[in-house]
Amino acid sequence: MEPGDSNSAAGGKTQSASAPPVEGVAGGGTSYGWVDGGLRGTSLGAGVIDPTKVHSEDLLHVWSMPSTANVSQQEAPRPLEKVNLLAARNERESFQIALRPKVSWATSDIAGSVQIQCTDLCSSSGDRLVVGQSITLRRVVPILGVPDALVPIDPLSPQISLHPGETAAVWVSLNVPCGQPPGLYEGEIFITAVKTELDSSRTESLPKSERYRLYRELRSCLDITEPRDYSSPEEMVQRLTSASTTLRRMLDNPALQDCQESNGFGDMMDEDVMNNVSVRLKLSLTVWDFTLPVTPSLPAVFGISETVIEDRFCLEHGTEGWYDALDHHFRWLLQYRISPFFCRWGDSMRILAYTCPWPADHPKANEYYSDPRLAAYAVPYAPILSCTDAAKNSLRREVEILKSKPHWSKAYFYLWDEPLNVDQYDMICNISNELRSYSPDVRILTTYYCGPSGSELAPSTFEAFVKVPNVLRPHTQIFCTSEWVLGTREDLVKDIVAELRPDLGEEWWTYVCMGPSDPQPNWHLGMRGTQHRAVMWRVWKEGGTGFLYWGTNCYEKAMIPSAEICFRRGLPPGDGVLFYPGEVFSSSHEPVASTRLERILSGMQDIEYLKLYSSRYGREEGLALLEKTGMYLGPDRYTLDHGPVDVMRGEVYRTCRS
Repeated sequence: MEPGDSNSAAGGKTQSASAPPVEGVAGGGTSYGWVDGGLRGTSLGAGVIDPTKVHSEDLLHVWSMPSTANVSQQEAPRPLEKVNLLAARNERESFQIALRPKVSWATSDIAGSVQIQCTDLCSSSGDRLVVGQSITLRRVVPILGVPDALVPIDPLSPQISLHPGETAAVWVSLNVPCGQPPGLYEGEIFITAVKTELDSSRTESLPKSERYRLYRELRSCLDITEPRDYSSPEEMVQRLTSASTTLRRMLDNPALQDCQESNGFGDMMDEDVMNNVSVRLKLSLTVWDFTLPVTPSLPAVFGISETVIEDRFCLEHGTEGWYDALDHHFRWLLQYRISPFFCRWGDSMRILAYTCPWPADHPKANEYYSDPRLAAYAVPYAPILSCTDAAKNSLRREVEILKSKPHWSKAYFYLWDEPLNVDQYDMICNISNELRSYSPDVRILTTYYCGPSGSELAPSTFEAFVKVPNVLRPHTQIFCTSEWVLGTREDLVKDIVAELRPDLGEEWWTYVCMGPSDPQPNWHLGMRGTQHRAVMWRVWKEGGTGFLYWGTNCYEKAMIPSAEICFRRGLPPGDGVLFYPGEVFSSSHEPVASTRLERILSGMQDIEYLKLYSSRYGREEGLALLEKTGMYLGPDRYTLDHGPVDVMRGEVYRTCRS
């Protein structure tokens, strides 16, 4: 969006008010030779279409959509317009490119292949945002028929396949570094219909004799470089020299000449071809002189199941591979302004939650806890799994080390998930007494949605829920309540907050788990994009000082990395799953984000905009901004369209830039 513009960030209005179904978003189209939409007044004639000789605009529809749109396979084409975006430094802003074939140009069962190339975004002063570093492309892949998984597109071969009668989407993210100079950055994205690999191979394949020759030479190189005991260093040098000579001879093969001319980027098109046949999407980004804080203003702690990682990747607890896998997941999630914690469940609903798998005296521990991107970290209460004197002594030593560090203020213990009865509440109090004997300033987080059953705390269920702080004081400092309890009654927040003692360091956090359901904000698969993003709007408006989400990778058990993802039975689709194993989609080991995880990041960034605005004009004015833009009025009254999001952000830019 251009600052102050009231249209959406990527092509005007977004999806309709109705959410897509969880399953059954059908395909469509007919068979080879079908036509979807009109042409530019030209006739393509009969027979196979050569996409290198036809403008891509005649072959496919291209248009842009905002990041909050769920672009279904049946999404109707819209006019192609320039994309105008606004971003602060240290912010990620995303939009989508929708693609729908008009005709088929492939001889296989797909409609055709499309190549997507983006230029660097450059400012008038010569600064730039570089493709592959600050600009990334990902294919939006449906899960249960709903667009959700964001599978990276290889920047060296940026091609995707289109299917007859179906709309596909590409997720484009612009990551602005902290030190990026403010200014207007402009560039273009070229979308080009290309021959499929099968069609190309039919016209460009090598003669059989030539293929045999290349095979023999490759076989010879392999034989030369096989591990063996060399009689002398000279023999080793001689064999490697021979292999090098053979490989150079193969590279000189005329069939590889085009690869030499393009310096190995054989799939990348030259500028003349792009200018002549490509659909060109103009893109501009206004980078303004506000930098999002490296440490998020709102601690958002999200769980990662260590047992799911152990099972799917066949890792034994405590091995080097296990540590590497946990480390990889931790660092990957930090980019989403999330403070991850790993979790393992004990009996009842006791939980072992920890941010760092290494003990406090390990060099890695201080590296983890000192990371400025981490807003809060969980300290493991190890006796939950082994209640021995050795475990308690180890815990005491852990606390002694951590409380001497500057990052101790970020520490918390998460001991029990949703206690239900008096016995479980008593257990929390007993553990708290032990921890407070090690350090009186420990912080304990407790999640709950009801008061203890079997007590006479209050005459009604809700009153008992509100009175929980009186039971857990001083044994809990972070009272983390379910948004499900509130329903759409925002006015009940004051009753909860009234029972807290900020003077004793008590805080109010919230969480979602299973509920609340539609139309309230949550992260279930099939909910609207603004509904996903509104979870964080709700947190900010209600005044919570932190947020917890129980799981990011809690799919059904599997014993191989590439196993199909199945959501857990009894849970709403997508609940507890915000990313997928990369091995499900390709040979990559990098986790694959969901659109919902990206929208969580956007919501976290929105909080920083609202916090900046409120710091200048007061919280009441910040709340008024939410209302007057129509972005968020309450849990069942928020925008279904992306436009108000851009209006809010544009207003903060207009009034708060220096």
